[in-house]
Amino acid sequence: MTSSREIEHIAASWLARRDGEHWNERDQRRLDAWLDASTAHRVAYVRLDAAWQQSGRLQALGAGWRAGGVPPRGSWATPHTGAPALAQPHPAATPRGWRAATRRRSWPHARLLAVAASLLVVVTLALAWHGYGAVEQASYRTAVGELREVQLADGSVATLSSDSRIRLTWSRRERHVDLEQGEAFFSVAKDRARPFVVSADARRVIAVGTRFAVRRDAADLRVVVTQGLVRLESDGRPDGPHQATTLLPAGSVAIASDGGVVVHSGTVQQAQEYLSWRNGFVSFHDTPLATAVAEFNRYNQRKIVIDDARVGAMRVGGNFRWSNTDAFVRLLTRGFPVKAAARGNTIVLSPR
Repeated sequence: MTSSREIEHIAASWLARRDGEHWNERDQRRLDAWLDASTAHRVAYVRLDAAWQQSGRLQALGAGWRAGGVPPRGSWATPHTGAPALAQPHPAATPRGWRAATRRRSWPHARLLAVAASLLVVVTLALAWHGYGAVEQASYRTAVGELREVQLADGSVATLSSDSRIRLTWSRRERHVDLEQGEAFFSVAKDRARPFVVSADARRVIAVGTRFAVRRDAADLRVVVTQGLVRLESDGRPDGPHQATTLLPAGSVAIASDGGVVVHSGTVQQAQEYLSWRNGFVSFHDTPLATAVAEFNRYNQRKIVIDDARVGAMRVGGNFRWSNTDAFVRLLTRGFPVKAAARGNTIVLSPR
């Protein structure tokens, strides 16, 4: 069986030859046959080809290009003669008769080895720089008051809440999402070979195929699971308590803070109430008014301000459209000893 290292050498040789001016349909058919022979062949070729394109081909290989920009295809010439110096496919990739023919070529063997070695160096550096095996990197964000649903390359779906930002790095080993800000709900396509990891600072939420949401609140992290099972991990802090791995089944709501992880276990329906923002609502159950106001402010440019702690301590409940701040304030002024005053782009609540 051909090793992965040998497959990479063969793929590198194919790439070097393909970039030459003598590439023809016959060569393309042989390359296609080699790619079709094994998934490992195709994966190695695609990965190295991406690094090859990112490296700027000859310029990155130090081939003496001085015209600026990326050298055009076919301009790979030897320093002295100007004749093309093309690497040959590895013998294991070609039929017996064609192997014999390639040995009669006039290209110096040492030159071919140097070309292939240079290509592998560039590939190694490019993969080390961009993350080994990375096949996709992307980022998405929403403005205040905007929700966005994103179809991911693996078939998963991410729904970003208001004022949120995520960065994706897809590789052969892992589907990684860095939640940089806000909240996102993930409907994860099952792939046992590549776990789906959502990270926020030193904490990670890991799943294979499930549905869950992750939210950042200052130093805290909230995880809501509505389907399947996810794992919550934390690196902890040198001066803080050790935080063990926590398994969260459907219906769980976990709050991870510097003091540890608190898990509320309930029904899936109860967990979904935390995610009513996806349908344009916010839900409160005997919630301090200060907390409810902070939630409204997540979705609106026009902010509510509480200027008295007694007002902030009042308890409220119900379902409200997060886009309708005025209706929420009217309810407060009619049902509570609260008065509201508009000041520029804010609404100030004070005792009545």
